Amino acid sequence: MGFPRIYPSGTTVYNAERSWSGYTILPTAKGALLIDMRGNEVQLWAGLAGFPNKILPGGFVLGSSGSRHPRYGYQDQLDLLQVDWDGKVVWKYDQNETVEDPGLKSKQVARQHHDFQREGSTTGYYAPGFTPKTDSGNTLLLVHKNVENKDISDKPLLDDRFIEVDWSGKLLWEWLPNEHFDELGFDETARNLLYRDPDIVTSGRGDWLHINSLSTLGPNKWYDAGDQRFHPDNLIWDSRNANILAITDKKTGKIVWRIGPDFGLTEELRNLGWIIGQHHFHLIPRGLPGEGNLLVFDNGGWAGYGAPSGTSTYGLNDKHRDYSRVIEFNPLTLKIEWEYTAEKAGYTHSLENYRFYSPYISSAQRLPNGNTLITEGSDGRLLEVTPEKQTVWEYLNPYYYHALGGILNMVYRAYRVPYDWIPQLKVPSEGSIQAPDVKTFRVPGSVIGASPENIVNVAGRSPLA
Repeated sequence: MGFPRIYPSGTTVYNAERSWSGYTILPTAKGALLIDMRGNEVQLWAGLAGFPNKILPGGFVLGSSGSRHPRYGYQDQLDLLQVDWDGKVVWKYDQNETVEDPGLKSKQVARQHHDFQREGSTTGYYAPGFTPKTDSGNTLLLVHKNVENKDISDKPLLDDRFIEVDWSGKLLWEWLPNEHFDELGFDETARNLLYRDPDIVTSGRGDWLHINSLSTLGPNKWYDAGDQRFHPDNLIWDSRNANILAITDKKTGKIVWRIGPDFGLTEELRNLGWIIGQHHFHLIPRGLPGEGNLLVFDNGGWAGYGAPSGTSTYGLNDKHRDYSRVIEFNPLTLKIEWEYTAEKAGYTHSLENYRFYSPYISSAQRLPNGNTLITEGSDGRLLEVTPEKQTVWEYLNPYYYHALGGILNMVYRAYRVPYDWIPQLKVPSEGSIQAPDVKTFRVPGSVIGASPENIVNVAGRSPLA
């Protein structure tokens, strides 16, 4: 399905009465961009990359100074930085590994990718009673490590390593998924394919799992009720390439909760439906509506290891779906408690499923008023929707850059924070923005409507005929 060349950008919809208003941080071609609800650009940290960007109280922002060449370090960030309001670096982590990329001096890099969390916050987004630390505390990072594991593949692998470091950068804890291969639930067909092709990327290594989210569970009702799998310190994560969502016990290293890679094994999984190529899987923090449920942007698109299918000639990316959904579900029963799709939003014809579809990146954040902030990442669209699926705020990223072989305005992940986290700015007076009527909205110079002599009415002819 195509898109128009020209369309409005910035904030296109804003219902001030029904939105949870605050500042929104998003990574753009210009750098880390902070906007208000009307789309006004209130601060830019130029050149600060975001994989993702996260705001801390006091106007601090986390990001990176850049990435390695993909031939040597696929999606590796050089460092993880915390900068103040004026862009001064106040904390830096680049001590994960020393690399010697061809033509460059050896240097220490973080190899961070996709996610990180600062102590004091479980998910990296605002929740009442949780305050991420700004001048101390530990940091949880998702980083890469080059490994060899003949039980998985005879090809070199790019593993997704979990690490926790203190404020000085000292390593406190680590976990490597390749060491837990037998706990991941791959059947014999998937194992055979993984051995032959663990999804080789530009660095020449198999990006076999491609984990894209990592957070702690935090205090929750399941642990309070005695379920040890949900210990507040345990780690929740997901594998985009393998369609796996899981929880790792921090003390033992064992995977204690998992769904996928096969969503046809039980009636509960079949009712939940296939989750494909998902992003930003996490437990809704205590203090927010839906607390204790799981929230995930289920991308659809393509992912998985299995048998050849109508969309896969030899089994790589054998699962496929051409629309996205955001789902909130109970981790014990797997019952869906809330779901957002194009159909749920009112586009009832199956031909319109594409109206909510991002086959890569993207995220969802539960807001204190029960709304959900969604990053429909591939087309740079942010939207806030009510529990009834009404869109009360929408923003389209106007900034493009060269990526993935094209010119894109994609947004990896956006976050909303309360106004008082940014003391450098006055709380704005933000009136609602009424969405234009698309039947009459025109670029200046366009003619609205047709002349009476040019109107033809053909009785009984469908406009879709």
